[in-house]
Order: sequence, then structure tokens, then C-alpha cells
Amino acid sequence: MSPAAAPRSDVVLLFATRAARMFAYGALSPILGLYLLKVGLDEATIGLLLAMTLAGDTVISLWLTTRADRLGRKRMLIAGALLMVLGGGVFAVTGQFWPLLVAATVGVISPHGKEVGPFLPIEQAALSQAIPAEQRTRTFAWYHLAGSFAAALGALACGGLVGALQVRGIGEPPSYRAILFVYAGVGVLLAVLFSRLSLAAEAARLPGAAGAPIPGRFGLHRSRGIVLKLSGLFSLDALGGGFILDSMVALWFHERFGADAATLGAILSAANVLAGLSGPAAAVLARRFGLLNTMVFTHAPSNMLLLLVPVMPTLPLAVAVLLLRFAISQMDVPTRQSYTVAVVDPDERSAAAGVTGVARSTGAMLSPSLAGFLLANPVLSGGLPFVAGGALKLIYDGLLYLTFRKVQPPEENDR
Repeated sequence: MSPAAAPRSDVVLLFATRAARMFAYGALSPILGLYLLKVGLDEATIGLLLAMTLAGDTVISLWLTTRADRLGRKRMLIAGALLMVLGGGVFAVTGQFWPLLVAATVGVISPHGKEVGPFLPIEQAALSQAIPAEQRTRTFAWYHLAGSFAAALGALACGGLVGALQVRGIGEPPSYRAILFVYAGVGVLLAVLFSRLSLAAEAARLPGAAGAPIPGRFGLHRSRGIVLKLSGLFSLDALGGGFILDSMVALWFHERFGADAATLGAILSAANVLAGLSGPAAAVLARRFGLLNTMVFTHAPSNMLLLLVPVMPTLPLAVAVLLLRFAISQMDVPTRQSYTVAVVDPDERSAAAGVTGVARSTGAMLSPSLAGFLLANPVLSGGLPFVAGGALKLIYDGLLYLTFRKVQPPEENDR
């Protein structure tokens, strides 16, 4: 037994929740590190706190996403939205380390302006069953574009709001807290929007249906081996990415070149616009060259550019290289997401996307603490996080191609 095809309203709603969420993530990323610095935490402690946001996300996302296809996708999405309210609310009302640590671990906080929590895997599982397979990568690309543009708008709005408040004599910590209240408010909005999803957004094959495989550990059965291999590689990629979280990059630009919140918001806004525009281009390349080739051969050059950012002598040059990197760095995102749901069974999609997403969070957990240490240590170059991140990501690109070059999605088998 399968639910009816998802109505168009569900697809529109999922695009809207993606945009609202990414607006909040984009608004938070330019000021999160600065806020924590202003309330009295040092760089090493900030790195630890940001790492714990990813650690908590790992556990919460694993629990929610691997149960979503059985207990209800809508229910798990609403739970994630409420955890976003919790995280943003606690950060907004206190600057004390221990409450922040608890909120970072239990709540949903994005330290890098990108997806965290259970939202992305569950939403994409629902979208995958609502559209034909040949439209999946293109739909994911536009879904990614909507999120990137929303994150760009959020970063720009952050800089504008903080700047306007400070012009009126409001101090830095209170002006940063305004952004955190906005973040928590978006969590409330998400809970309302998710409650309007139809039953057609639930899993395509219900547990106990005739011929359905018995769900295995983490909600996987036939595709467990593929998912575990992908998870290991995605974890390595995220380990590299954890060195260059948006919050840490913003902190580096602030300390290296003296960039203020408005400048940082503009930089991250432009980066998100360029990243979003790369999505539709990735879909075109994937139709011609395949998902895996597009993932690898656009990602590797972007990581080479990442290595060049810290050696740039001026702010304009460093920003130019960073933006050039972002113009191609996210082409692997819709293709990676499409590839993951394509090579598993339909009733494993939430679990597969969730497990690989959690693997990425796990891989990224250690990096912020190490990046914070590198930024705080005057003996070491502050540019080492860029070098470490770029090198690890290049290793990931090579291993991914070698491991999966013969594993094709069903729609590419006739090529």
C-alpha cells in the first residue's frame, strides 16, 4: 500500500520551509562567532561550542530521520522545528557557557549557515516520491537554489539589521541577540508550516505492507552497504568542511582584515548567491556527464581555490578567491543528494539521507575546535584551517570517484 501522489501544495510547502529555514541560518552565521566573542568566550571555547552544536545535531538527526519513514515525516519535522526554537531562544537570553552548551547540544543551531537538523533528509525523501526520477536532480537543484538565495538574503538582512540597531546606539551583544530572536521565531513558523503537510508526504511504502522488507538497523535494509560507504566518505568531506564553517570564516576575516558585521554579511550573502546559482548548472552537467562525475570534477577545483584564500594579502583579493570558490563549490550538493536517494530503495530514502547527513555532522564535529585552536594560537598561521579543510576535501574527491565510479543510479544505467 502506498500513499497517493503528493499534491503540488506539498512541493510548494517544502520549498517554502527550506527557504524560511535557510534565511534564519544565513542570518545567524555572520554574527554567531562575534556574539560569542562579545559575551566573553575566547576563540578556543567558541570552537568547542560550535563543535557541540554539530555533535548534538548528529544524535538528534540520527534519531529523528531514521524513524521518520515509520513514525511519520511530518511529526519528525515539527519536532525539529521546536528544537530550533529551543536552541535560538536559549542563545538569545543568555551568554553563560553552560546553558549555551546545553542549548547547542540539544537544540538545532546552524554554526555554518548551512543545513542542520532532520529537515533536509526528510524533505528530500518526500520530494523524491512526488516527482519523476528524471526530474529529481533538477528539482533538488532548484530546491538548493531557493535555500541559497534565502541564506544570502538572511546574511544581508543580518548585516543591515545589526548595523541599523548599532547606529541607534544599541550595543553589539543586544543587536546580535535580535538576530537570535528572529532565528527562534522562524522555528515557530516552520512548526506551523510543517503541520500543513498532507498524508501523501509520508513514506511511499508503509511498514507491514505486503512484500515490504523488514526494516533493519537505522531504517536500512538492501542498501545498507552502499549507505555505509557513502557515509564514511561524506564524513571525511565534512571533516574538511568543519574547518571552514561560515562562523569561523567570518571570525577569520574579522581578525585578519578587521571586517565588521555588515561587511561579513555582504560577503556571506554574495557567497550564498553564487553557491545557489551553481545548482541549476549542476543539473545540466549531471544530465550530460552523470551525477558522480559532476560531483567530483566540480568539487575538486573549488577545494584548490580554498587553499589560496589565506595567502591573499588584502581583503578584496581574499574575498574574490573565496567567492570564486563558492561559485563552483556547491555543484556537488544537489547531485550528491540526488545520487544518495537514487541508489537506495524508496522506503529507505529518509533513513539513507539521514544517516549520510549524520555522518557529515559527525565528521564536522572535531574540526571547529581544531580551527578555533589554530585561530587562537599566535604561533600558528590563522590560515591553516583553510589549508587543512582544502586538503581533506581533495582526498575525499579522489576516494569518492574510485569507490563509486561503477555504481550508477537507475536512470543512468542505459548510458
